[in-house]
Amino acid sequence: GSEAGIGSKTDQRLMRELRTNADVILNGAGTLRATGSSPRLGDPALEELRLEAGKTRLPISAVLSRSGDLPLDRIFFTATDFEAVVYLGPDAPADARAAIRATGRKVVDLPPTGEITFLLYHMRHELGASVLLVEGGPDTNSQLFALDAIDEYFTTIGPVIVGGEHTLTPVEGPTPFSRDQLRRLSLLSAHTNPESGELYLRYKVRH
Repeated sequence: GSEAGIGSKTDQRLMRELRTNADVILNGAGTLRATGSSPRLGDPALEELRLEAGKTRLPISAVLSRSGDLPLDRIFFTATDFEAVVYLGPDAPADARAAIRATGRKVVDLPPTGEITFLLYHMRHELGASVLLVEGGPDTNSQLFALDAIDEYFTTIGPVIVGGEHTLTPVEGPTPFSRDQLRRLSLLSAHTNPESGELYLRYKVRH
C-alpha cells in the first residue's frame, strides 16, 4: 500500500536532494493518505543550498484531491514551517471543503474540465514556480504524462520483489496509453549502490 520500508536511506536521501531544486512538490491525495506529504529536506545544508540559489528555505507543498477526503491531522496541514496548497476538484463536498479551509491552508478550486492544465497554470503564474517535483502517486503521474508535461523521470530499482494481484505501478489510471501513445524515455544517468543493491536512474522524456 505504500513505499515505506522498501527504499534504503540513500534512496530517501536522494529524494530529499531532488527537493532542493523544486519550487513546488506535488502529491496526489492517495499518497497523502498513505504516507503523508511534506517538503522538508531533513538537512540544514540542503536548506542553505536553496537559500544560496535565491529560493525559499523549503519548497511549497501541494496536494491534488477530487473528493476532499484528506487526513487533516497530518503534517501537511499542521506544520507551520512550510507553505502548502490544496487543489480541490469541483465534486468535493461543501463540508469537506470548509474543513480544509479551516486548517488555514490555501485552497484552489479546480474547474470541471482541464483540472491538471489549470493546476499547472496556477503554479506557474500564481505561485511563481519554475520547477515542479511530482512525488506521487500513480494516477497523478498518469495525468501529467498524458499531457506530455513531464520533462524528467527519476526512478530507483531495488532488489525487492513485490507480488500479488493488485501491486502498484508508477503510472496508472482509467485510460491506458495505446501502443502508438507509449511514452519513451532516454537515459541521462545511472548510478549503483553496492551496499543496498539499488540502481538510481534519471531519464529525459522524449517529447
